[in-house]
Amino acid sequence: MTELGIIEGFYGTPWSEAARTETMSSLAGAGYGFYLYAPKADAFLRRRWREEHAPAEAEMLRRFSAACRARGVRFGVGLSPYEIYRDFDASAKAALKRKLEWLDTLGLDDLAICFDDMKGSQPDLAEAQARVIDFVGGITRATRLIVCPSYYTDDPILDLLFGQRPPRYLEDLGKLLDKSIELFWTGEEVCAREFSPGHLARVTEQLGRKPFIWDNYPVNDGPRMSPHLHLRAFTGRPASMGAHVAAHGVNPALQPVLSRIPALTLAESYAKGEDYEYGQAFMRAAETVLGKELAKRVQLDIIAFQDAGLDKLGPRAAKLRERYAAIDHAAAREIVQWLDGHWRITQAEMEAQ
Repeated sequence: MTELGIIEGFYGTPWSEAARTETMSSLAGAGYGFYLYAPKADAFLRRRWREEHAPAEAEMLRRFSAACRARGVRFGVGLSPYEIYRDFDASAKAALKRKLEWLDTLGLDDLAICFDDMKGSQPDLAEAQARVIDFVGGITRATRLIVCPSYYTDDPILDLLFGQRPPRYLEDLGKLLDKSIELFWTGEEVCAREFSPGHLARVTEQLGRKPFIWDNYPVNDGPRMSPHLHLRAFTGRPASMGAHVAAHGVNPALQPVLSRIPALTLAESYAKGEDYEYGQAFMRAAETVLGKELAKRVQLDIIAFQDAGLDKLGPRAAKLRERYAAIDHAAAREIVQWLDGHWRITQAEMEAQ
């Protein structure tokens, strides 16, 4: 069985502690063995990484770490020391050392150092980032170290937003990093539609190791995706890809309860292999999360939720709201909030995180 996990790595409001713990616990029984806490909105892991979390937030993370271990789930944190590789001087090293030692107090199994969504056009990018990771590796007590490259996909949108990637960036980074260090990869696109063995074999050669998949489905952050609910079962992830990846992490949707539906189908896809049927898998997962009656209702409305989205519902939105507001279920309440625009994320909000 391929190692599966949740990567809470979306833009927007992070999940509550209760939602996070309930999701982790419910998916642990389906084979999800790690949870990486890396929400973009946690500024103390990104732009304000040199500052300490408030005591209440630190205690929340320690409780969640303990909850993960009680369920046999690896707990990790994703740290994005914003553009530290551009000036990794003595001051930056001292600040990073303090941060890593503090993170160790949370009880980390996994530590991810994320260089995504930062400027990446400098010629010595791989060398500069490798120096940071070498420093991190000498301090952290986490038993697994994962790196998110600045260019974590073939998608040219990253070059447009963050500068042209240096030639052979991935090959150079892979050669410079110790083979025990994992590397995240999202696929041929930021939000990959499928993963083929041929693609994964080529990326394995570039990275010098099997990629650690950061799967951007069913995530629905940002101005383009937040008006949609991504509920359908996973497709384009054949069980055969398991032989070509180090692990497979799912970046969930903003809605914690609804996210469990597609997450369960990915576990089923790996378990059933060629016998996997995505329609049947959706219904089984939906009934597990929602119960039979609500699952059937959501199945009937899935085109409105996932395909049409808020901006195209028109008068139907009010009817849907009335229908789901009458249902006493956490998932129904998430749908109502979505219909009310609670989950919308603007471009300005993304850029601020």
